[in-house]
Amino acid sequence: MPTVDDVLKQVGEFGWFQKQAFLTLCLLSAAFAPIYVGIVFLGFTPDHHCRSPGVAELSRRCGWSRVEELNYTVPGPGPAGEAFPRQCRRYQVDWNQSALRCADPLADLAANRSHLPLGPCEHGWVYDTPGSSIVTEFDLVCADAWKLDLFQSCVNMGFFLGSLTVGYIADRFGRKLCLLATVLVNAIAGVLMGLVPDYVSVLLFRLLQGLVSKGSWMAGYTLITEVVGSDYRRTVAILYQVAFTVGLVLLTGLAYVLPHWRWLQLAVSLPTFLFLLYYWCVPESPRWLLLQKRNAQAVKIMNHIARKNGKLPPEDVRMLSLEEDVPGQLSPSFADLFRTPSLRRRTFILMYLWFSSSVFYQGLIMHMGATGGNLHLDFLYSALVEFPAAFIIFVTIDRFGRRYPLAVSNLVVGAACFSMVFISHDLHWLKITVACVGRMGVTIVLQMLCLVNAELYPTFISGVGPGCRGNDAASSGDQGGRFARDHRGCETAEESKTQRKDDLL
Repeated sequence: MPTVDDVLKQVGEFGWFQKQAFLTLCLLSAAFAPIYVGIVFLGFTPDHHCRSPGVAELSRRCGWSRVEELNYTVPGPGPAGEAFPRQCRRYQVDWNQSALRCADPLADLAANRSHLPLGPCEHGWVYDTPGSSIVTEFDLVCADAWKLDLFQSCVNMGFFLGSLTVGYIADRFGRKLCLLATVLVNAIAGVLMGLVPDYVSVLLFRLLQGLVSKGSWMAGYTLITEVVGSDYRRTVAILYQVAFTVGLVLLTGLAYVLPHWRWLQLAVSLPTFLFLLYYWCVPESPRWLLLQKRNAQAVKIMNHIARKNGKLPPEDVRMLSLEEDVPGQLSPSFADLFRTPSLRRRTFILMYLWFSSSVFYQGLIMHMGATGGNLHLDFLYSALVEFPAAFIIFVTIDRFGRRYPLAVSNLVVGAACFSMVFISHDLHWLKITVACVGRMGVTIVLQMLCLVNAELYPTFISGVGPGCRGNDAASSGDQGGRFARDHRGCETAEESKTQRKDDLL
């Protein structure tokens, strides 16, 4: 009986139909970038100081420049250059009194400014930015700075909680249904997040986006790798993740054009409603249909692929089967990852690798928003290094296998992150360079893990694989990353390839 790969070799492993589906799903991958790293622009923290009643009027009366106003009315930095007093304290002075001079208004009140009493910012803050962010709108600074971390924690917690259900839905009810449902919820939550007026509602809708957004990316990854032939599967999987990098680059330009966070949020959310058109553009995975014993539908999809590719399906296409016979419908379970000693060992190794690489990846991204340089350029530079990372994988994976590139890349990431601790903050260019090197290394690790994960686990537990668990363990600790899906046969087939797979780890 012919398998799906046998039929694809005859009707086209990467023909017109697969190319169209691939490019369509790449849009979904690119749209995931603003959710995953959007906090860099949605939650940027500009320079700020306390708003003091009367200062604006005094500044107009005296004709101060902005620099003069800050020098005369805002406390200086604290010990060792700490920014806290300047940003979170104000002079407890009545700036409306007429006795204040324009030359140095505080000189008559105290010979040394350090003797003047300081108090908290009771009237809000003044932000040095032409745009806005959730920080500037909801004053998430000083004592409330933790609320910005909570914002990112919500989306990461959504990734974690969503992995417990969305992966199961994809394996139990189909990749296409999972894709459409998560796209709809994600689009609605994204738009509402850009419209609601209060911070708590923003958190709730961001959490909802986290619950479903990674599931839609995951379903798209699975679908495209399961409708192409085996010779193109690895290439398609890597390029699908490169589309995420394209999304990072586009996000940089969009954030530059739209400096106000609500407009940016709407700009990245409204187009995602178009992904509902995938109902007519993207088929269900024929491999999943065969696992569910829905052979007639799988055969119909293979005939459709043949027709779109301009090929004739083989005469025995109606006898279509999986690589190995699977008795009955399989119900995925997290326990399946630990059923055999070999699976347990691979699961724990991959969990650790996913966890560590996810922490490094998101940490290096967030570092770009805290270097004190040009936020948009720094973010763009770090995103561009992901393109050569994909090229390195293409060049090395066949020549050196999986283990050596994976090990070397992990060493590069660790060395880069460790060395950044000792680089002076004044050497901004060096910090960015080292961070970009680390970013390239961790991108190689993540994309390599996607391939390894797909080669080690059977199809029916792809939704609950270690790429999901290890990665979302990082998400639950306010970190995160991308994870992979599996597209291969059943556990009996996996066990028959033990020696080859052992070489991977």
